[in-house]
Amino acid sequence: MFKSTSTSLILLGILAVIVGIIAIAWPGVTILALVILFAIYAFMDAGLQAARAFGSRSAGPVFGHLLLALISLAAGVVALVWPGPTAYVLVIVVAAWALVGGVVEIFAGFGSGETAGMRALFIISGLVSVAFGIVLFARPNVGAVALALLFGLYSLIYGFSQIAAGVQVRQLGKSLQQPVSALKHAA
Repeated sequence: MFKSTSTSLILLGILAVIVGIIAIAWPGVTILALVILFAIYAFMDAGLQAARAFGSRSAGPVFGHLLLALISLAAGVVALVWPGPTAYVLVIVVAAWALVGGVVEIFAGFGSGETAGMRALFIISGLVSVAFGIVLFARPNVGAVALALLFGLYSLIYGFSQIAAGVQVRQLGKSLQQPVSALKHAA
């Protein structure tokens, strides 16, 4: 269990560091990529809702799914035609995500059974997330480039904290396995 958890944390951290480097190196491309990804998601959702509508046997769900499909289709078109306002909305969504995620990480830092180092990592990464969310809410017009740079910095810090947490979990797993293997050899 510890090895898979530590590996997951380390891989998540490495991915976050890579995303952070890309976001800092190409901030304009980063925000445009987020808008395009949102549009792709909206188009995929529209297709899936339409498929669900035609797979339903009664009129109520058909109408509801078709309405959702049209809304998703419109959202995708708006994202591609007006990327600026879409980027503004994405700034607000990212701010909410960072704020809520940070609060959850801070509470996780006070969870029982964690080592002091692990608690500190949770609390520090949670505080960084909360600060990131507050800055974005306070200055949503800061611009897409600033968001991309802040997102890149956030991703780097988060990535390194996850790598450190993964290494710590791996070391904890190894230290717990040593007494167990000693008991097996003694028996």
